[in-house]
Amino acid sequence: MRLIPGLAPLSRLPLFGLLQRSQTYIPFRLKQAVLAPLLNHLFKEQLQDGEFCFLEGRRLGLEVRDLDISLAFGCHDEQLQVVPADQPDAWIRGNSRDFMQLANQAEDPDTLFFQRRLSIEGDTELGLAVKNLLDSIDWSEMPALYQHSLKLIQRLQSGS
Repeated sequence: MRLIPGLAPLSRLPLFGLLQRSQTYIPFRLKQAVLAPLLNHLFKEQLQDGEFCFLEGRRLGLEVRDLDISLAFGCHDEQLQVVPADQPDAWIRGNSRDFMQLANQAEDPDTLFFQRRLSIEGDTELGLAVKNLLDSIDWSEMPALYQHSLKLIQRLQSGS
């Protein structure tokens, strides 16, 4: 499953416009309650294998610029947590299309970073550790919910 070059950015889709506007209205605790269990399910195997130990006691911020979404994540007792995005140790920033290409493995992560479509700021060692972890994951073996979600987003992007 690959993104098709030339597709509209996610930020142009009505659903994502609604998501963008709702960011100021969704309480942080609700974001935590929804995202943390989802991430822990998605990365269950990697968490059990200790692959997120480098994130223990640290914070990584993700900013999706075109959707004006900023979230931060940490790890505690082998569980991913959604934490306040006020002072992460590192940021990974980019547009939704580039994050989707990373998730779909449509573009090599190094290419996305070298072309500055995704950027790492702050503790670059932490950011690079996350990039390397994401690059090592076999996304085709992720849970069905993840696979179906990517397919849905891809269809929304293509307008079909």
